[in-house]
Amino acid sequence: HHDAGGAMGLIVNQPLGDLPLARVLESFGLDAEGVRGDLTVHYGGPVLPTRAFVLHTPDYSDPSTEVVAGGIAVTADRAILDAIAHGQGPREALFALGYAGWAGGQLESEIRAGAWVTVPADRALLFDADAARKWERAMARRKIQL
Repeated sequence: HHDAGGAMGLIVNQPLGDLPLARVLESFGLDAEGVRGDLTVHYGGPVLPTRAFVLHTPDYSDPSTEVVAGGIAVTADRAILDAIAHGQGPREALFALGYAGWAGGQLESEIRAGAWVTVPADRALLFDADAARKWERAMARRKIQL
C-alpha cells in the first residue's frame, strides 16, 4: 500500500520456518480438523508481528483482498488460511507475519537518498521457494544509473 499518508510493504525473502498448517489455523481460531501439510511462515516486517498477511496470485479474492500490481494481491483476512487449508486458496501464496511501514513521504525520501534499490516484481521472484536467492535475483534486475 502506498499513498500520501505513507507506505507499507512485506519482506518476502526471510522465511522463519515451516509450521503445521493445522497449528496455524488453530492459532487464528479456525477449525483445523483433518487439515494436513505445512505452511512456510515469513517475517513480513517489524510492525505488528502478530498480524498476518498473505501475498498471493489474484485467483483468490475475498472482501479484504487488495490487488496491488502486476497480478499480485494481498489478503489480511484469516479466511484465506481456511481456503488454503481446504484447497480453495490461491495457486501461489506467501504467508507473512508483520509488515514494514513508512510515514508519508518517508519512503520516497529514502529512495532518493539511495537507501533502497527498486526493481519490478513478478510472480516468479515473489513466490520462489529459494528465499536465499531472491535478493540476488532482484539485484540482477536493477538498472544502473550513471
